[in-house]
Amino acid sequence: MAEAQGVSEATVRRIWDAHGLRPHRVRTFKLSRDPEFVEKLRDVVGLYLNPPDKALVLSVDEKSQIQALDRTQPALPLRTGLVATRTHDYVRHGTTTLFAALNVLDGTVIGSCKPQHRHQEFLQFMEQVDREVPRRREVHLILDNYGTHTHPNVKAWFEAHPRYHLHFVPTSSSWLNMVERWFAEITRKQIRRGTFMSVRKLIKAIMRYLREYNKNPEPFVWTASAATILRKVRRCKEALDAGH
Repeated sequence: MAEAQGVSEATVRRIWDAHGLRPHRVRTFKLSRDPEFVEKLRDVVGLYLNPPDKALVLSVDEKSQIQALDRTQPALPLRTGLVATRTHDYVRHGTTTLFAALNVLDGTVIGSCKPQHRHQEFLQFMEQVDREVPRRREVHLILDNYGTHTHPNVKAWFEAHPRYHLHFVPTSSSWLNMVERWFAEITRKQIRRGTFMSVRKLIKAIMRYLREYNKNPEPFVWTASAATILRKVRRCKEALDAGH
């Protein structure tokens, strides 16, 4: 750009800084086309900001296809003045799926690893949730629209357990499901940093992290109102329309 405009690189940088431009950074986004986007957004955000009295709010989802990756050579540990290192190539030893239910109020997580990602495994996990949450409490579940959560057998299970109330996030809006934030944490702190010679060892590491996390959980605090989010979505749509 400096060469094309006949100015110095420092001048270009000063102009970028003055206008808050960061051309080296790119973020991804996707606007939901859910016709009930506004209604679902307000419903879920309302649960975060004003949870019902004497009821639990659980953010539920699955992190599928977690790979047990083993490095081709032993990793070098953290040392004075040097970061930990490992080979760029790896060997795959299989995958697992982590089912998780984040308690929005206190930050605790109910979790379980399953070999597959079907409605059968989801029902097994819901049986676990049902055993671990207090019997007399109403439970509000925040879910995405994946077919696993809407299978006829799953619907029948919820009909037989009327204390559960389902709240679905809009399509293409996984960022509204707070458990995704916890998935990012376990990925960064445990899964991505690990070396696993088998799926069994991967599952063992995940469950160890879960136990340690639940000893001192840190709840995520939702601060954005539905109105604030809708304004941002509106500006994004206007920018897209202007670009076309």
